[in-house]
Amino acid sequence: MSMDHLLRGHAPISDGGWALLDAEAKERLIAALGARKLVDFSGPHGWQYSSTNLGRVESLASVPAEAVTARRRLILPLTEVRAGFSVSREQLLNFDRGAADTDLTDLDEAAMHIALTENIAVFHGWPAAGITGITEASPHEAVARVEDFNDYPERVAKAVEVLLSSGVSGPYGLAVGPAHYTAIIETTEHGGYPLFDHVRRILGGPIVWAPGVRGGVVLSLRGGDFLFECGEDLSVGYDYHDTEDVHLYLEETFSFRVATPEAAIALAAE
Repeated sequence: MSMDHLLRGHAPISDGGWALLDAEAKERLIAALGARKLVDFSGPHGWQYSSTNLGRVESLASVPAEAVTARRRLILPLTEVRAGFSVSREQLLNFDRGAADTDLTDLDEAAMHIALTENIAVFHGWPAAGITGITEASPHEAVARVEDFNDYPERVAKAVEVLLSSGVSGPYGLAVGPAHYTAIIETTEHGGYPLFDHVRRILGGPIVWAPGVRGGVVLSLRGGDFLFECGEDLSVGYDYHDTEDVHLYLEETFSFRVATPEAAIALAAE
């Protein structure tokens, strides 16, 4: 895949510096890109890949000649997503000299912002990008909120029961935002059994930390229900530099669509 559009060769950054930036970005993104752990991922198909085939057509109202019908193929354009950040040139030079404490706070924040965008689009939708999220598409009424996390397994079991009743097989996964994930991790049920283990047994699949998720989402992991298509996978590119800083960005292109709306159910946030 050609990476010329990222203009990395124009940046005043050594090979070691680029390796540092790529490694830091990967570390932060792997943790935060919760949606990718639960939906079908296709790609990367390259920077020039621009649309997802929806496999549908629409009839055209008119044609240039008589006795002819015409239908137009429907597509979902991929969306380019970019989050900018900067790194001090002095910090990069110090790294090349052997410093082990390079300040990449701005990169870490950019990685979180782009992960939030992706997770929110997948789970809650992004109308401006033509993306309908999993919770928007689901026909099931959200499972009511619980005050006591000791009741959380019952809530998840109810969600699984609804999916099973709809003919949706497992295993199932659970996506939750940071606060709920921490509560699940830290809660011990009566009798000393960890809540995290109990919920995983009910699901038969993972509990995923997914910043941006409101409440929670239980969804089938059987495959074919939720389709994430990636053109350019997340990459670090060069924008410009001045005497103090190098200005860079994280970038990706993607689309998302729900093939089976009944294969997921929301756990209400309120």
